Amino acid sequence: MHGAVLPGWLLVALGGTTGAYCLLRLRDCSGDARRAAGDEALMGLGMAVMAVPAAVLAPPRWTWTGYAAVFGCAALASLWAARRGAHHLHHLVGSLAMVYMAVAMARPGGGAAGHGGHAPDASTGLPLLTGALLAYYAVYVVRSGIRLVPAGATGPAAAPLPELLPACRLAMGLGMLAMLSAM
Repeated sequence: MHGAVLPGWLLVALGGTTGAYCLLRLRDCSGDARRAAGDEALMGLGMAVMAVPAAVLAPPRWTWTGYAAVFGCAALASLWAARRGAHHLHHLVGSLAMVYMAVAMARPGGGAAGHGGHAPDASTGLPLLTGALLAYYAVYVVRSGIRLVPAGATGPAAAPLPELLPACRLAMGLGMLAMLSAM
């Protein structure tokens, strides 16, 4: 995406780690949980690939069209799966956000030139849509963070460590927030 190299590598590490964790979850779940793990693995690994700094790898413009197609298909699958559970609506929003970012990067001024280092004042997205997605992910991150706090916690040793899955979802939400804010 846009911006400095270090934040790009941090996003690669965050997305890659969460995507790999979700891939590992695939073997232990079934049904809707397996589908959610697959969606989250795609999202995390996709975030990692899209965040690679352009100084290291400046993909050709058609690559962004490929990303948009992959996440467009994921959005359609999430829309279909939303019949069975509201959590799939979050996956739908995430997939559509990834399509939006890929399309913005494919536009002139985005892509390889905008991937890692175009001028900070040059915007590749639609400010209103970017703002709405930023607001969605900000609320999602705050709600996810609050859920990680054990009920009745009064000190650091009040409860055992929370499950890793909610922390993973929080990390991916933070990654999306960072990627959208870099647009």
